[in-house]
Amino acid sequence: MTEQNRWNIRSYWPGINAQILIAAAAGLLLGYWLNGQNAAPQTRDQILYVAGLAGGVFIDLLKMVLIPLIFTSIVTGVAHLQAHRQASRVWRYTFGFFVLSMLLAMILALVATGWVRPGDGLQLDMFADSMASVKITQLSGPEFLAQFLHSLFLNPLQAMANGKILPVVVFALFLGAAMVKAGERKQQVLGVLQELLELLMLIIQWVMYLAPLGVFALLTKLMATQDMALLRTMGEFILLIFAITLIHGVVVLPGLLYVFTRKSPLWLWRGTRQALVTAFATSSSAATLPVSLKCAEEQLQVRNDVAGFVLPVGATMNMDGTALYEASAALFIAYLAGVDLSVGQQIIVMLTAMVASMGAPGIPSAGMVTMVMVLQSVGLPAEAIAILLPIDRILDTVRTAVNVEGDLVASVVVNERLG
Repeated sequence: MTEQNRWNIRSYWPGINAQILIAAAAGLLLGYWLNGQNAAPQTRDQILYVAGLAGGVFIDLLKMVLIPLIFTSIVTGVAHLQAHRQASRVWRYTFGFFVLSMLLAMILALVATGWVRPGDGLQLDMFADSMASVKITQLSGPEFLAQFLHSLFLNPLQAMANGKILPVVVFALFLGAAMVKAGERKQQVLGVLQELLELLMLIIQWVMYLAPLGVFALLTKLMATQDMALLRTMGEFILLIFAITLIHGVVVLPGLLYVFTRKSPLWLWRGTRQALVTAFATSSSAATLPVSLKCAEEQLQVRNDVAGFVLPVGATMNMDGTALYEASAALFIAYLAGVDLSVGQQIIVMLTAMVASMGAPGIPSAGMVTMVMVLQSVGLPAEAIAILLPIDRILDTVRTAVNVEGDLVASVVVNERLG
């Protein structure tokens, strides 16, 4: 084959964004086909084994660079921001946007759920068997707060080895501020960390070549292993969560972006496609972080020091989709139990969901860890979480994509406000 022919083939071959979208659609279709028992059991098992293997390797590759990426990006980001005396502004803009977007998400969830009233025709005793089989570790508000604060300050090497993101973020923030305080003496260390960050971004670029295969494999396995009969039973609630989450992701977040930056939604979606599809497939905002950083810096033109601060912090604390889901799910459980929550109780649900979602790790189904606290805040049975567990994995896809979108919008807004 001549060099000219090779060039012609490359010119027609779809780019990485198109490849990921095609792979996602193909994975969903293949998984649905396998779920319908259209394939022989042995063939189905073989396909799912290969899909699990390929999807697992893709996620493992992302996780391989995750901890060093978070550490180096935050340390260098804080050091550069402090050096330019912009750190305090970044903190204010970042956390101000996080609180605003999460509040809007939960208000939308409570209003829409109160209007539709999913579960009104069902009864909680229908799920008595599944509730009895699930053992829940219940924490009071003070116990949750004590546990959350304790989890912030751990041995950084131990936290890195165990993949605990939040203490790594806290230690990196302290180290970045200390390096600025130390002045010129620590410039050599900062230079080494900056070079390490550039090498990690190069590795991420290599990993992204496997993204279409990884997304295809993950979504194939996800669709093939869902209980379709259960999904139909809980269909009203599932459709409601998808609708609310999409409204927040398609209308609210792009609307905030336009208000603060005058940038269009199409510009946002073109620049974030890789990250959003990866988040949808992996259901992990933490695992998607390497892709999010790449999209923010290369596609959205966010400064690397701003992206290096906002995105890792957002991946652990800014959970629009999770907060929205937990607020709506609490009302769903209340309707199943025949309880009408007052406006005051709904406000308690909203505030508790915000605090709980900030403490949720960026891993698949992390919202279930904190959902118990939200139910307890208004006296709903914590065991009712068993109703949500079988459908949580399918709902986790879209809410994780919105979590990641919220982080990326925040990085653009903060970058624009800094000028």
